[in-house]
Amino acid sequence: MSHRPRTALPQGFLTPRTLTRRHKRRAVKSCALLLAPLSVGLAACGTGNSSGDPLASAPYDATDAVSVSTRADATDVDPNQPLKVTSRNGDTLTDVTAADASGRVVPGELSADGKSWHSTGPLAAGAHYTLDVGTENQDGAPGRRTMDFRTRPASKHLNVKLGPQNGTYGVGMPLTAELSRPVKERRQRELVERALKVDSQPRVEGSWHWVDSKKLHYRPRSYWPAHATITLRSSLKGLKIRKGLYGGKAKPVRMKTGDRIVAVADASSLRMTVKKNGRTVHTMPITTGKAGYETRNGIKVILTKEPYVRMTSASIGASDFYDLGVHWATRLTDSGEYVHGAPWSVGSQGVSNTSHGCTGMSSENAKWFFNTVREGDIVQHVNTAGEKMAPFGNGFGDWNMDWKEWRAGSAVDHGRPVGNGAADAARLRPQV
Repeated sequence: MSHRPRTALPQGFLTPRTLTRRHKRRAVKSCALLLAPLSVGLAACGTGNSSGDPLASAPYDATDAVSVSTRADATDVDPNQPLKVTSRNGDTLTDVTAADASGRVVPGELSADGKSWHSTGPLAAGAHYTLDVGTENQDGAPGRRTMDFRTRPASKHLNVKLGPQNGTYGVGMPLTAELSRPVKERRQRELVERALKVDSQPRVEGSWHWVDSKKLHYRPRSYWPAHATITLRSSLKGLKIRKGLYGGKAKPVRMKTGDRIVAVADASSLRMTVKKNGRTVHTMPITTGKAGYETRNGIKVILTKEPYVRMTSASIGASDFYDLGVHWATRLTDSGEYVHGAPWSVGSQGVSNTSHGCTGMSSENAKWFFNTVREGDIVQHVNTAGEKMAPFGNGFGDWNMDWKEWRAGSAVDHGRPVGNGAADAARLRPQV
């Protein structure tokens, strides 16, 4: 962090550099007056150092004028110890910058007299630093000292797994970050959250939400734009999280979105309407969960596409026996809600709800749906008698939480403690 001691001096106090700069401005004004009548006046205003201006000289080597708390080229500097810089021989420190190879600058504080500087934040572990110190001697001449050192590596790391995998997804796919260790204190969560960098083109408003002490989700206020490019990276490596724990490596994510595909399944009209970029492209009859097995109401994100799934009554504890091979199955929840082909219920589709929680349709319609959608696309169920889709714990129900509540789960956006917003995970069994 660069600092200038004159900001800490009493108002009206002039440093040698300030005086030199005022004399320099006067010289420029004098040059302007001489320029019109006397061309020979140009010689007095050249770019050389004939005027004796110390600021026009190259900085002198300030190695002997500056003392640093660590030796140059050290490889085992303790990142928990403050970095200190002290002037010698009466020189004044004008600016001090310590930055690692990633460009992260160490915060610091310069004394009022400009004779010393110390870091006010921890250094990163296992990082290469460059320290750049500017000085000024009693004659106002500038000096410079630059040195490198490396901090010792950490013994314990907070690793981060970022998701999803690189690829193209639907506009409902959230970003995820899974931590290898729990982080509960607000200040530590804020540090972690600020280190998780999201960039989207085009730009949209978005926020992280702490699902629990080891998991975060990121989503925009509304769905991602179609054909957007989103990148997620972590700058947590080497940062001190708490005593003995430092940030580890994380593989970045590059995600793109395809067309905006949103399917709305109405359990009352027993129709599904599929829209692509706002235009209706298909409407089809469906059947959803019958009494006792009602389909969840709310917004769901497509998790996987499975050409064939075996579904049995034992998997959900159903009293009526079934054992079926299901084709063109598009999974919506971890607990086993699918959109799939149900040729055995074609007579009920568009007429009544007869499934065990899934959305059934003809094999032809199921194949069309399967081939049209991708992971991350949206399926919204409305007018069911089922419970509301949980935001977490059963797939991606993130969009069922309103924006105000979502932002309240951020350690950065709001000043109150964040809790564990995760619902208990439902049984990971398919339903039909």
